[in-house]
Order: sequence, then structure tokens, then C-alpha cells
Amino acid sequence: MTPFPITTDMRPSYPGPAPTKADVVVIGGGVIGVCTAIYLARAGQRVTLLEKGRIAGEQSSRNWGWIRQQGRDPDELPIMVEAIHLWKDLAGQTNQDIGLRQNSLCYLARTQAELAQFELWLPHARIHGVDTRILSAAETAQAFPGTAVRYAGARITPSDMRAEPWVAVPALAGIAVREGVSIVENCAARMLDMAAGRVAGVVTEQGRVSAPWVVLAGGAWSSLFLRNHGVSIPQLSVRENVAATQPLPEVLSGAAADNDVALRRRVDGGYTLAPPGVTELFVGPDAFRTLPKYLTQLRHSPFGQTLLPAAPKGFPDAWGTKRRWGAQDITPFEQMRILDPKPNMKKLTELVRKFQQMYPKMPPVELKTVWAGMIDVMPDIVPVVDHCAALPGLVIGTGMSGHGFGIGPGMGRVLAALVMGTDVGHDLSRFRLGRFSDGSPMRPGP
Repeated sequence: MTPFPITTDMRPSYPGPAPTKADVVVIGGGVIGVCTAIYLARAGQRVTLLEKGRIAGEQSSRNWGWIRQQGRDPDELPIMVEAIHLWKDLAGQTNQDIGLRQNSLCYLARTQAELAQFELWLPHARIHGVDTRILSAAETAQAFPGTAVRYAGARITPSDMRAEPWVAVPALAGIAVREGVSIVENCAARMLDMAAGRVAGVVTEQGRVSAPWVVLAGGAWSSLFLRNHGVSIPQLSVRENVAATQPLPEVLSGAAADNDVALRRRVDGGYTLAPPGVTELFVGPDAFRTLPKYLTQLRHSPFGQTLLPAAPKGFPDAWGTKRRWGAQDITPFEQMRILDPKPNMKKLTELVRKFQQMYPKMPPVELKTVWAGMIDVMPDIVPVVDHCAALPGLVIGTGMSGHGFGIGPGMGRVLAALVMGTDVGHDLSRFRLGRFSDGSPMRPGP
């Protein structure tokens, strides 16, 4: 099997050097950071985007490639509907095929009880004009010929889309550069530069970049960055395992998932496969510190996490990872350029077996590559998208909880509006930072 595409070549596409001045510095070269940079540049801002490793080197290239409205938290859904339109616009502005296809996304129900749960989300779809509907058992069998499973029904959204993450996000970075964004890879943001009680720039490993505004879109590393400035958010990271098959006959053109297998057709004729439902948490100091905030989620889904021993050395929540440093110190961000967890091969082997059982007439499944990614999650499974009152001039966009790739353009546009002080166009109260300290109950999304 070939290694994961993003990590095969560590030579930066954007080596810098970092400029000394900007209107806005964006920290993090994933889909959220890149899209934020695009819309800031289009608003006339001089933008510098800092990435400690490679553009899309972490979860933004390691996700399933789903661009879904279906099943979204009701407060995320209007931003996701906007993101669908923005994806179409952005795909037309690249010079390559990012694999964007509108082929529908489907959740399959094995029991009537599961189907009844699926139906509960339909009113949210109707409010926002999303074309989600329920398929009967007969309609599901017709839509999924060749499967050995007899489903009770399904929930399908024809307007949902898919794309190739490790192609799409670097292509978006190309748009950002053409809009005038200065992208600098292999350049860690060590800490904020504060003056007179507000942000004055960022101290990087290459020196200082002065800027009155900073957007933190650091994914799994955001909590660690903030903790060094005395700001605590209950963010954890969980591992997801993914595999890509060699080309196989087409059994669906879009994406689908049941309790055992999530699959997406890729443009190369293979499938991206993942085991849905249970993520893997490496237990570290943050897991203990944030436990009270996660009790509601644990009661709601007590078997939704597999607990693993201490995180590997250098991971954001590893026991030996530094939590405090100064501007001249080598930081954890420089010590681990790309968070590249080893996949759980036992789980992926079982996944392939279940996929083969799902489609027994499929030729023997050969894997092209396997990988894992660390998803930044929050206790209520929705992100933080807000100004940081304790650090004026800082806007936070993190904790996308596995939803970031699809909603990326929409959240990028919203974060840019927060910086600019213009109308964001959506109610962001669900995503405020203060919900973790003002006594608000944790309300997990779907």
C-alpha cells in the first residue's frame, strides 16, 4: 500500500519567508484557515497564513470527503447550506478537478427504530429548504442493488456532495494565493504578541509578524496554543481510521453509511471506507481536566468512545507535551510538524471484512492506502466560533468535531466577517466561547 499522500513529501509548497506585517494572521492551514484567508483577502485585507507543517497535512486531508447537510446540528445547518453553494463557486475557480460531485448522501437504517430516529431530523431540513427525505425498505433496496443487507429504510439528501480532501484543500490554498494571501508552511506560530492588553501580532519561529487581528484555526492544536495564554477550552482529539480501496465496480455514486461501514465513491474508481460511530480517545491530562464538561455526552452515548492508553509522544494531549513556553522556546508545534497517528489496522481489517459482507458479489477488496487522523472535538459536538474576550483581537474557529471539511467554506466566510465586524448572516450564539464558563448546560448535537 502507498503511504498517505500528504505525508509523502515534506518539502513545502509555500516556503516563505514570513512577512513582518499583515492586517490579519491566520494560524492553521486546514480547510477552515484556508477558507478564512480567502474571504479576508476578498474583503481587502493583507493576510498571512501560518502553517507549522503542510497545507492540509492533518485532518483536513484525512476526512471521509463528505460534504453533508444531512444530520447536521440545527444551528450548523444554515451555515452548511451556504457552504454547499460556496463549494460550487470555489470548485469553478481552481485549475484542477477536486472531485466535487453532487451524488447524494444516504444513512441506512437496519431497524424501524433507527428509521424513526432518522425521521426526527426532517423538520430541520424543511425549515432550511434541504431536500432530505425518507426511503422505504423497497426504495432502499432499489437504490442499493447488490447489498446483502435488507434495510428497513434510509434517509437520503440528493443535494449533498463529495470531494477529494487531499486534492481540494491544497487547491483552495491556490485560490488564496491568487487572492494575495501570503502562505508560509513549516512556520509555527509560537504565541501571540500582546501590547496594551490586545493582540499586536504573532511570534513565529521565523520572527514576529505584526497584525491587529489573528484567527486561530489550529484544529487539534488550538487548545494547547490557547492554554499557553491562560485561556482554557474543553477540546479533545480523537482518532478516526480510514482506508482507500483500489478501483472496484460502482455500487453507488455518492456516499452512504450504516452502523458498520461508511463508504464514498472516489473519482479514481475506488472507495473511501471508514468504521462509523466509535472514535478512539488517547487518555491524557486534558481528558481528566475536561471530564465534567463531557459527562452529558458520555451519558448520551456511553459507548461512543474507545479509550486508549496515553497518547504517543508529541501529541497535543500527551503527558510529556509542554503546556507553557516563551517566545524564544522551541514549541510542541515545531516538534511535531504533522500529527500523523498510526491507523488501527485491526479495526480496518474488520472494516474491509464487513464491506465485503455488505457486497458479497464485489471482487476481492484490495486496499490502496490506509491512514488515521485526529479530530478536534467539543463536549457538545459543535465548534467554537467567536471572539476571545480575554485576548482582544483574537478570533477562534476550532472544535469542528469532524464536520470541518464540508462546512469549511461557510465557516471561513463567517470567521472573516467576525474579523471585519460585518454581518455574519447567521446566529452564532450556539458556538460562543462563553458557553463553557457561564453555566450553560452541554447540549450535544446529533
